[in-house]
Amino acid sequence: MTPIVCRARSGKRVTIVGEDMDALLVSYGVEWLNLLVRWLHLITGIAWIGASFYFVWLDNSIRPPKPGSDLAKRGVSGELWAVHGGGFYNPQKYLVAPAELPEELHWFKWEAYATWLSGFAMLFIVYYFNASAMMINKDVADLNTWQAIGVGLGTLVVGWTVYDVLCRSPLGKREGLLGIIMYLFIVAAAYVLTHLLSGRAAYIHVGAMIGTMMVGNVLMVIIPGQRKLVEAMRAGKSPDPIYGKKAKQRSVHNNYFTLPVLFIMISNHYGMTYNHAYSWLILAAIIAAGALIRHFFNLRHAGRVSLGYPIAGVALLLAVAIAIAPRPIQPVAPVAAVAKADAAAGTTAAAAPTADIAHIQEIISQRCASCHSAQPTQPGFATAPAGMILQTSDQIRQHADKIYQQAVQLKAMPLANMTHITDEERALIGTWYAAGAK
Repeated sequence: MTPIVCRARSGKRVTIVGEDMDALLVSYGVEWLNLLVRWLHLITGIAWIGASFYFVWLDNSIRPPKPGSDLAKRGVSGELWAVHGGGFYNPQKYLVAPAELPEELHWFKWEAYATWLSGFAMLFIVYYFNASAMMINKDVADLNTWQAIGVGLGTLVVGWTVYDVLCRSPLGKREGLLGIIMYLFIVAAAYVLTHLLSGRAAYIHVGAMIGTMMVGNVLMVIIPGQRKLVEAMRAGKSPDPIYGKKAKQRSVHNNYFTLPVLFIMISNHYGMTYNHAYSWLILAAIIAAGALIRHFFNLRHAGRVSLGYPIAGVALLLAVAIAIAPRPIQPVAPVAAVAKADAAAGTTAAAAPTADIAHIQEIISQRCASCHSAQPTQPGFATAPAGMILQTSDQIRQHADKIYQQAVQLKAMPLANMTHITDEERALIGTWYAAGAK
């Protein structure tokens, strides 16, 4: 095969031949697939969550008609006048169903289905196709690829099953207690996952589990209930209001799930949360904060203002921020550590590395550049993550803050420590950074 010669961003000529080019094209194709599916997931998620927020707001904002009015006689339980986009709207909600079924009836379901399907596709593209890098951390649990994927998929099945059984049990009639038990179940799942998978994969699977509960509500409860209402009307029968009540319950649950899920969707950008020693506890606090803030808005839309909920939510977020805040840099002495290791190995410590840019660049080249280069050699990466290239001393100095945070402070990089960076090397980077990253 004829070699292909190209020029990297650094200006260096790079020759790519044969299988290397094939692998690069595959990685490039996967990256485009990642982009398009992630975009679709975002679009459909906005549509689904927007509809959820709107209808819960509508339920809390409609006002009952005057007794004896025409609306009351027609079975309307509430109405609302609104203005938007230059027009006036007058949505009305019926206590059970209208006297006659309208010719056109819009169903809100594909927003939920498309969001879950695109999200599930993202799990495969980002995590399952590259499980060794994205899901497995040997320092957490010694799993193989199929075990890690099994844990991920099993989480979705178990999560929905437990949630649905609890909702259908007598506990489902006690909303407050059900909410507390479900919160504890989600926290327990987070604890287990953070002790089996990498922190990033653990977080995303907690989110995927909650998302599966949400779409399960639509697919298994809300839509089937609405079909029964419509079928009864078409048969000339009086619809059973129990189906509407069950659908409303699950719809409200989905509303409270939204803010935690939205945080988890963006959490992969914030290693300070999922790479912390108590990442499960951090997630528990953030989930609670999201639910409290959502509850405040639901009450506010119903005309009841209770500032205690948002204050408690913000206080939780502030407590998390303080708890995981970076500590003052403590210069370390990696040379002594290396010397001790050399002595144990029977070698001389005279060659122990020092915290200068030459040695730092050598470490970065060995441990980081397989991903963070103009032409990554790590399978699954067509371009450098976040566009961060670390091939020259100037590039390393430019990203010194990020290198220190991710490699030393959080130990989030390299991903799952695939390149086996040592504690001594992390310490050397820390010393270099503390000395001004010169």
